[in-house]
Amino acid sequence: MDAYSISEAGPVRPPVTGPVAVARFVATTRAEGPGTRTAVWVQGCAIRCPGCFNPQLWGFRGGDLLAPADLLARVLAADSEGLTLLGGEPFDQAAALAEVAAGVRDAGRSVMTFTGYTTAGLRRAVDGGRTDVAALLAATDLLVAGPFRADLVDTGRPWVGSTNQEFVLLSDRFPGLLDELRRTPDRVEVLVDPAGRVSVNGWAELDALDDLLATAQLRRAGPAAGVVPGGR
Repeated sequence: MDAYSISEAGPVRPPVTGPVAVARFVATTRAEGPGTRTAVWVQGCAIRCPGCFNPQLWGFRGGDLLAPADLLARVLAADSEGLTLLGGEPFDQAAALAEVAAGVRDAGRSVMTFTGYTTAGLRRAVDGGRTDVAALLAATDLLVAGPFRADLVDTGRPWVGSTNQEFVLLSDRFPGLLDELRRTPDRVEVLVDPAGRVSVNGWAELDALDDLLATAQLRRAGPAAGVVPGGR
C-alpha cells in the first residue's frame, strides 16, 4: 500500500496512551502557522510520503518521551499565541496529543494540527470508533490535511507543501483565514544556535533551501537567529 492509499484509509496504528515522542520543540516561531506559535514535531509516521521534508521523523523509535502534562507545561511556558503540531504524524499519537491540545485550548490559545491523513481518512477512523482521533480533532482549531505530493508543489499558499493539502477550520478561532491565505506571507526561518548548528523552520523546496543555506551569511551570533522570509 502506498502513502496515498494509507492517507485515505486513515490511522491504523493502535491508540497509544503513553508519553509523546517529541522529535523537536521550538518555543516561538512565525513560520509554522498564523501568528507566533510554539511548534512541536513528533517522532513517527506511518504514511511516509515520497519526497517528505522530514524523513528522519518516520521511525517510531527515538525522540524525547514526555508525559502529556509535562509537554503541556512546556508549551504554556512559551510566549506564543498557540500550538502547532507537526511531524512525523500527530494522529499516530492522537490520544496523548489530544490531552496536550485540550490543555492549550483551555488556556485560551489556539491549536493547529498538520496531518498526512486526508479528512476522509480521519472521518473513517472516527466512524470506526477511534475516540483518540476524535479527541484530537475536537481540540484542533485549524487542520491541514492530506499527504505531501511531490508532483503538486504549492508555491501559492503558506505553510503547506502541495496543492492537494486542505485547510479545514474546526472552530471560529481564525475567521477569514481561508480568504487571506494567498495574501499571507510564507516564511522560512534559519536558526543558528551558539554552537553554530543550523536548523530550519518552515517549508521550502530542497533546491531552494540548498541555495539559501549556501548564500546566507551564517555565523556564530549567540542565541540570536536569522529569519529569512519566503524561502521557495
